[in-house]
Order: sequence, then C-alpha cells, then structure tokens
Amino acid sequence: MATQPVHYVTPEEYLKFDSHSEIRNEYFFGEIIPMVAASYAHGQISANTIRALGNHLSGRPCTVLANSARVLLHQDTAYAYPDATVVSGKPEFADRDNDTLSNPKLVVEVLSPTTRNYDLGDKTRLYWQIPSLTELLLIEQDKVWIEYWTREVGGKWDRQLLLGLHESIRIAALECEIPVAEIYAGVELNL
Repeated sequence: MATQPVHYVTPEEYLKFDSHSEIRNEYFFGEIIPMVAASYAHGQISANTIRALGNHLSGRPCTVLANSARVLLHQDTAYAYPDATVVSGKPEFADRDNDTLSNPKLVVEVLSPTTRNYDLGDKTRLYWQIPSLTELLLIEQDKVWIEYWTREVGGKWDRQLLLGLHESIRIAALECEIPVAEIYAGVELNL
C-alpha cells in the first residue's frame, strides 16, 4: 500500500509559516504538526496548573507562561508549545523575534488522546535534552495521573508517579509544592 510522502520543511520555513498561522503548529524533524483544539478538561487542567504555579512562585524571579510560548526542543529539529512553561531568571530566546524560548526550567504537557504517544515518547526525550530544563510534568486529563520528571545531579532523569488527589508535587528546583487537587480542581474525572 502506497502512502503519501511527507514534504520536508526547514526550520526557517516552519517558523515563517507558524508566525502567520491562525493556529499553533509544532515542528518535529521536518514536519509541521498542527495543534488541534483541546478538550474542556484539558483546558481546565492547563489553567489550573498555570494558576497554581503562578500563585506558588509569586514574588520569585520566575515567569509562568501559557501555551502560547514556543520552546526550542532541539536546534533545527523540533519546536513545541507546552501547555505551560516556567522560566527561572531572565528568558533567553533562540531567535531575533524573541518568540522562541530556549531556557525553560519547567514544562507541562497535558496529555490528549491524539497526542499522548508523542508527548510520552519522542517529545519527552527531546525535552530531556534541553540543558536548562530540570522539571517536566506530564498530566493525564481523564484520571488522576501525573508523571513528574526531575533532572538529578549529573544529568540523570528521575520519575515520580502521582496517582491521588491527596498527593503533592514537590518541585525542588523552584522551591514550591503544588497539591495534585489544585491541578484537577473542577475537572470531571473517570475514577
């Protein structure tokens, strides 16, 4: 069975296309990936997470950004729009337009049925390669399930799985603790 060839797009072509697009688009090894509309639960969890991070980091030299912040995952091969991004200190940009962050401290991805495999696989591995990144949160939208990755001294990544509303995420690098219940506040879950 023949398949349609995928047209290779350079990073420069992608950035030009994305800057004029009405929707957000990610870039993965020469392919432009349109970001489809999120579910209501996805939106709730994203907003809750951004609010919780903002509240817990208030007064600190950190900036919490929504999913409109493009992040460079790997030079010339991948760009993404995490559901939330935290920059510690001064933001650094990969471009002259100052619209592609290169120094995220923490990123958050809320998993969707259509992006789950990509988010948990290739995208996570690319996130791990960002030198400034020390924290990664992968959050399921249909049930209480948070995979929290933290970079240990020496560069090794360690995983913690949170499965209960009574638990808290202790983000050592940002010196804050966020209750899982805050992330899932108001979300109808399949318990």
